[in-house]
Amino acid sequence: MGRCVLTLGLIVCAPAVGTMAFGQTPAKPAATPTPPAAAAQPWKKIPIPPLHAFKPVQPKRIELANGLIIFLQEDHELPFIDGTILIRGGSRDEPADKIGLVSLYGETWRTSGSAAVNGDVMDDRLEAKAASIETSNGIATTSVTWSSLKGDFPMVFAQTMDLLLHPAFSKDKLQLAKRQIETGIARQNDDASAIASREATAIVYGDTSPYARRPTYTTVDSVTVDDLKAWHERTLVPNGMIVALSGDFDPADMEATLRKAFSPLPRGTAIATVSQQFPGPQPGVYFANKSDVDQSNVYIVGLGTERSNPDYYALSVMNEIFSGGFGSRVVQNVRTRLGLAYSVGGSYGVAYDHPGMFRVGAGTKSTSTVAATKAMLDEIKRLKTDPPTPEELRKAKEQVLNSFVFHYDSRDKTLNEQVVLAFYNYPPDTLEKYKTGIEGVTAADVSRVANKYIDVSKLAIVVVGNESELKPPLSELGPVRQLDITIPPPPAKASK
Repeated sequence: MGRCVLTLGLIVCAPAVGTMAFGQTPAKPAATPTPPAAAAQPWKKIPIPPLHAFKPVQPKRIELANGLIIFLQEDHELPFIDGTILIRGGSRDEPADKIGLVSLYGETWRTSGSAAVNGDVMDDRLEAKAASIETSNGIATTSVTWSSLKGDFPMVFAQTMDLLLHPAFSKDKLQLAKRQIETGIARQNDDASAIASREATAIVYGDTSPYARRPTYTTVDSVTVDDLKAWHERTLVPNGMIVALSGDFDPADMEATLRKAFSPLPRGTAIATVSQQFPGPQPGVYFANKSDVDQSNVYIVGLGTERSNPDYYALSVMNEIFSGGFGSRVVQNVRTRLGLAYSVGGSYGVAYDHPGMFRVGAGTKSTSTVAATKAMLDEIKRLKTDPPTPEELRKAKEQVLNSFVFHYDSRDKTLNEQVVLAFYNYPPDTLEKYKTGIEGVTAADVSRVANKYIDVSKLAIVVVGNESELKPPLSELGPVRQLDITIPPPPAKASK
């Protein structure tokens, strides 16, 4: 009988020594290779120098009298100029009865064009110059971005300012944007992993939280062109804007150009971050039945923390040890050793001005759902009881630092991070403190933050899977609450 190994859900068997296939002629046994006198591992002798001091080239920061902030990052490597206008106000700030307004705004703004040049003509002009102007939206911001060759910058920037100051907001383009969002609503239950992520977010932050709510047919249908215009007037205040440019330009000339363009804007009332309480999820097991799948998506979730937390560095190292990659504890034990998941991972999430999410997730067979969930819970508990070994700590810190450098290995990336730091009122030297902060983390620090911030009794378990195939049942994990993932119909159908 041969030796069999379970790998990735398949049983692979190798012939036993001395066995042979039917009709095979026995062969002489091969000579056993003689190991070298000394197991040479020359790669271990390669000297690894310490990391250099992290000193990225910082952009020039300018603040106008009206409160608008400008960042200029000079870079003559290529003859391009890229720009961004970041505007305070995003989906978390839209009215609760018009959820989806900011998404519609971000789409319709660009496709409609300006009062002087409609969006279709703008497309043709930009395409002829291999340039682009785009508008977009986020949870805390909306933005205008543009890119062009250095020689085309005057034309493209003038068109950008025209779009910023004189948007058209066409009714036809708004209707097209609505159809696109409604298509997404109709298909929001197609993917099991998307359902699990969406429901987990709602359970952690609350259904009505600006960080978890999602558009419906009714809220999208209620948005009008006048709503888009009102939102634009509300957010177009210079003291709520950051303008950032990088590329092949003379800083003095560019500063003069931007001052001339933005100084006339009158100061106004910028959107302020709404204070909100974050109690965290109600512990328990939450289940959404999806009968057309044969596997489960599992999330174990709780509240994370903010980037300003002094324990951020220790939590980053803890997160790397726990779920940082193929060598992490959760992958090695749940996936590799126990073979209970196709994929598994997690993160102790952070955000700049509100708590992120702590989540551990896995994709597993229906019949392995309970076992995989218990295994992930065991690994979470083990963070509190098993301090990192010296080797775990060393590898985790190296991986965190090595990956960090590649996030800011260009002037563009450094500029973008400085814009984000300025937007959330973080000190400009935040990046430079990162390396020192990670290097100073000890095993005791990791154990301390694991015990301080991780409480299994405050976590929720979210499962999306096929109820008929869950054996043993989820009730082995505790009382199960059914999640309602039905999609409310459009207003016209509801009235009928």
